Amino acid sequence: MTGKDVQAADVDIDARGLRCPEPLMVVRNRMMDMEKGQVIKVTATDPSTSWDFPKFCNFLNHELLHAETEGELYLYWIRKG
Repeated sequence: MTGKDVQAADVDIDARGLRCPEPLMVVRNRMMDMEKGQVIKVTATDPSTSWDFPKFCNFLNHELLHAETEGELYLYWIRKG
């Protein structure tokens, strides 16, 4: 995923200020209402998301499309599996 594709998301979650395990739980709960193949973008400030989200995706067969860090922000694009 690059450039224009990175911006494409069906749902945008702002998890800034939330601490583990809250960002993961917010995303998990929201994804339960999404259709397979939809993309969720997550913005978080908790460094633990950098290992939580890849493990979450692997365990539940979601696709981590892209992850990046912008200063203190952790950004993730996840396609529901």
